[in-house]
Amino acid sequence: MTGDAVQTSVEADEVVTADVAEENTPEPEVVDEDDHLIEEGEIAGDYLEQLLDVLDFDGDIDLDVDGDRAIVSIDGGKDLTKLVGRDGEVLDALQELTRLAVQQATGDRSRLMLDVSRWRADRRDRLARLGTEVSERVRDSGERESLDPMTPFERKIVHDAVAAVAGVYSESEGAEPKRRVVVIKE
Repeated sequence: MTGDAVQTSVEADEVVTADVAEENTPEPEVVDEDDHLIEEGEIAGDYLEQLLDVLDFDGDIDLDVDGDRAIVSIDGGKDLTKLVGRDGEVLDALQELTRLAVQQATGDRSRLMLDVSRWRADRRDRLARLGTEVSERVRDSGERESLDPMTPFERKIVHDAVAAVAGVYSESEGAEPKRRVVVIKE
């Protein structure tokens, strides 16, 4: 009987301990997605600031959040076009390095977008206009039209622009790196 009493008292202690532990456990911290993206942008900004210092380039770094990704922009320096390269090749590589730096710091894959001297913003505008112009030509002529090969990001911009024009649709054809958008009359 004594053994049962001891066991009962131990079970009661365990229950009390569990209840106390549940009461003292802080609520899990809810991390706001924007806060996470702001942190990504700050890490990227620090990384890029160090890079600009090493290269002895001047530039102002601006951080923003657009939808589900951090946007980091470098503007204001005269040598910054060297960070864009031909057709944005250097910019693409620099963006990947920056994403890796963020991933190393946070442990999470980053989707941040890097822009230098508004090259990507201007490219986005040009591609949206191109998508609209080609769509209108295809709608009026009935002839399908293939565009030059583009990156997935660039193709998405064109697909979105085509989708906004009635009477046409777009598809991607080919394999990377020669994958292209084709606009077709409905």
